Amino acid sequence: MFNPQSAYGDPEELWFNEWGVPDLCHDCRGQRTFGEADGGPRLPAQPWNNFDKPAAMDPFPQVVAELSIRNAKTPTLVIHSQRRLPLDVSQGFQLFTALQRRNVPSKMLYFPDEGHWVLKPQNSRLWYETVGDWV
Repeated sequence: MFNPQSAYGDPEELWFNEWGVPDLCHDCRGQRTFGEADGGPRLPAQPWNNFDKPAAMDPFPQVVAELSIRNAKTPTLVIHSQRRLPLDVSQGFQLFTALQRRNVPSKMLYFPDEGHWVLKPQNSRLWYETVGDWV
């Protein structure tokens, strides 16, 4: 996920972005999420509820690619599929665009007809060839 705030409304099912992402953030930072931090009930993560809160109370990850991209130097192969839910392909394009704008060696492999797993034989072959060439 490149930008949790822009990814918020992407999936048709909001459970992951309101509860799953904050849980990942909570586990990574060892901090309580908004609501819990002030002794109240835990609230769903919604970007518009957090802009005026201290960073420690923001349920969205603080250490994400969007915030650290200015330090990126590692050549990166971005692979994403259109049907990869709950993470919209726009997140992959945002990462790739940022890498390109920072002049980081990068390539994007996009599958408009695949989901989480690349299953079609011709796409699988392209995946393996691209990853092999990249490595």
